[in-house]
Amino acid sequence: MRARASARPKNSDRLDRTRFRVEFDDPSLGRLSTKARGEGSMRIRVLGIVAFGLAMVCGAAEASDVGRRFPSEMQMVVDRVTGRSLTVLTSGAYRDSKIYPTHQQWSMDGNHIVFRSSDRAGVDSPQAFVVNEITGVITQITDSLGVNTGGLNVARLSNKVYYMRRPGDDEAAQLIEIDLAALLADSAAGAIKPQGYDRVVATMPDDGSISSGFGLDADERTAYVSFDSTMPPPRAPGALVPQVPSGIRAVDIATGAVREVVRTPFRIGHIQANPIKPGEIMYCHETGGDAPQRMWIVNGDGSNNRPLYVEQPGDWVTHEQFADADHVIFNLMGHTRELRQRPSGIMVVSTIDGTVENLGQTDSATVTRSELQYLESPNIPQDETNTGGYWHNAVTYDRRWAAGDDFDGNVHLIDRRTGQRTLLTGGHRMRPDHAHPSFSPDGSRVLLQSGMMTDGQRLSLVIVPVPENGE
Repeated sequence: MRARASARPKNSDRLDRTRFRVEFDDPSLGRLSTKARGEGSMRIRVLGIVAFGLAMVCGAAEASDVGRRFPSEMQMVVDRVTGRSLTVLTSGAYRDSKIYPTHQQWSMDGNHIVFRSSDRAGVDSPQAFVVNEITGVITQITDSLGVNTGGLNVARLSNKVYYMRRPGDDEAAQLIEIDLAALLADSAAGAIKPQGYDRVVATMPDDGSISSGFGLDADERTAYVSFDSTMPPPRAPGALVPQVPSGIRAVDIATGAVREVVRTPFRIGHIQANPIKPGEIMYCHETGGDAPQRMWIVNGDGSNNRPLYVEQPGDWVTHEQFADADHVIFNLMGHTRELRQRPSGIMVVSTIDGTVENLGQTDSATVTRSELQYLESPNIPQDETNTGGYWHNAVTYDRRWAAGDDFDGNVHLIDRRTGQRTLLTGGHRMRPDHAHPSFSPDGSRVLLQSGMMTDGQRLSLVIVPVPENGE
């Protein structure tokens, strides 16, 4: 059999381990080979010591980097635009990014931010991590094949994290629960348990469907998982998202029981559960551009499936998330001259009666268009006809604050009590991804991802304090 050492970043404070891939050269001869990169090779006859040898190899094969700790990368910088102090949590040395703003970012203890990285655990090995906001120490919390880091869910009522995992193309997806509290405590003590900290909550039906995102219900008893009924074709460069029928399943967190909630003729995206009121799901018609009717809402039992904010001709709706138990915040885009001829900006709509509140829009006369050359999208004009405006939003559930990033890489703070808009921070580059601001649970800080530290090559996680007076 062959043994192959896997590369590890140099700044880990845990002892590197060699992983082994086992292959019998000739089982009929009763012998195997072991080879470690840079170590040469040796052959061992399978005699009385085969059990010991196999145990050693299998133990190495199952070795996990869960609990592996990275030293702090935290640094303080000054925003050159606003003069505010920013806390940079990740340096930009890796391809890190925050969880999408529709979902919780902080763990229940309030000290840890869960994030994802496509290469911190090795090339082509997307995994999940947490960073301690106080000490800056980073801990790896997943280490397996097929981790869907785009669908991480952080619990609000317990120190647990949920994610979807599909170990192989021919295997059904699994919903996994991580005991984050125990993992972090053991990692800090240097006493990681070999059995790990994962629990398989449920395995999705093996019916050819492709599970995608999911949301954790407010009472954390149910997860709502979206799926495509079949594998969609690849998205062509510059084209919209290919459409396939989709649906939503409900998974009982305690028992693993799976039931169907709803099916749609279009591609579902951005699924999220109401974080305050149990049994309510929001999802969107995902096109990668302007959908004819983007926002939809349905009860957890499948009843009352309905459009939210019925769109009129000329409306371009995007980036919705719950604002509180009975309201949804979203962007009514205004990045073209045509869209600016009608109301646009960050909106809040009631899920009860459809009442709409407009939180305002940025001034089209001040847009610099500095980032347009990097926005490779058929939906974004690349010339002077681009009028900028808000792109993504954030909100606190107490109805005090909202925030929005714009096309120039700025993040604005909106005082919902007074309507005052303040430039919170600027110059964050909208590449390789957008800023995607999110408020901390107590509303005192904004987390964003910024290309500022690497001139847009990679992202850093950045904390910006919210001024008490909003200025």
